[in-house]
Amino acid sequence: MFENVLILSASAGAGHVRAAQALEKAFVQRGAARKVRHVDTLDYTNVVFRRLYSEAYLEMVNSAPEVLGWLYDYLDQPWKNEGRRLALDRLNTRPFIKLIEQYQPEITVCTHFLPAEIISWLTAKERLASPQAIVVTDLDIHAMWLCHHYERYFVALAETRAHMARLGVPAEKVIVSGIPIDPVFSEAKDKVEMRRKHGLKPDHTTIMLSAGGFGSDSIENILSSLLELRHEAQVVAISGRNEELRQKLISLVACYPNKTRVDVKVVGYTTEMDEYMSASDLMLGKPGGLTTSEALAKGLVFVIVNPIPGQEERNADHLLEEGVAIRCNNLPALAYKIDSLLDNEPRLATMRENVRRLARPHAAGDIVTQLLKLKSEARGL
Repeated sequence: MFENVLILSASAGAGHVRAAQALEKAFVQRGAARKVRHVDTLDYTNVVFRRLYSEAYLEMVNSAPEVLGWLYDYLDQPWKNEGRRLALDRLNTRPFIKLIEQYQPEITVCTHFLPAEIISWLTAKERLASPQAIVVTDLDIHAMWLCHHYERYFVALAETRAHMARLGVPAEKVIVSGIPIDPVFSEAKDKVEMRRKHGLKPDHTTIMLSAGGFGSDSIENILSSLLELRHEAQVVAISGRNEELRQKLISLVACYPNKTRVDVKVVGYTTEMDEYMSASDLMLGKPGGLTTSEALAKGLVFVIVNPIPGQEERNADHLLEEGVAIRCNNLPALAYKIDSLLDNEPRLATMRENVRRLARPHAAGDIVTQLLKLKSEARGL
């Protein structure tokens, strides 16, 4: 058992925080630490830097994704300009550095590259003696995740491990664990029972639409196309905390003609995402690392729509290559592509089998187990 675990994330997108929360929950459920603390690194930086990392990132996702993709590729040059980047990050994270030095955790677990870089630097300067574990939250790895001082990397795919070995990371320090998700997603829940619980038809193909990642115009086009499906189906459209989007979805559905064979249920913020996924057959959305991992854990075939250039494009490539997803870049053809998949039961069955092979529903717990093993090895037990 650990005495003191510090889990470090950064709220640049929700995935890094959700991964950290999953690990925190896994530590507690397994009784693996006397004290576990999760810290959002950006809470201990200055206002301008915090905005650059969080708000500016989201603004770029929504308004200039092509620029984000260019920046992602430009910065993906291993070990290049790391000194200048570290100097900038150190300058803007002084409160965070002070927190780490005062806290002196027994081990740090980072789900974002920003705290991982700072921890590595503190270790190099002998200002911190804690081992560091780094949990990569996408299927691919970007150069920003690379640092010099760590005990373990946890990654999603064997290919990522091989890639890192070619970059000089010792293979024995990289564990293919999957991306950590809330342990609730590993719980088996009956599909028909979940449909009935949430007011869905028990015998209809059910599509979960993660609506929060799309702009208003895209959502309108997506729903317009889905309502043209030949198959009887129902769509669970999740708008999250965006109340304006929820109302827009409700209004859009109300305006469509009654002759469609598709029902739409609009859901706002919910703590029952695992149950809605358990009720579904397909997941339609953008392939972020956490959303993808949750959907795979629940056995869902993915329908990828217009992934953001950069990490989502790379995640999409992996999902297509693994045979667990289809992709639609032209929304007027969305219904056609889904109908074609539903018409081809052998293909759909193969994709579901691929999903079961690729899914890592116990990743959070597996990472905790590996960290306990690391602790035992360090003590010579």
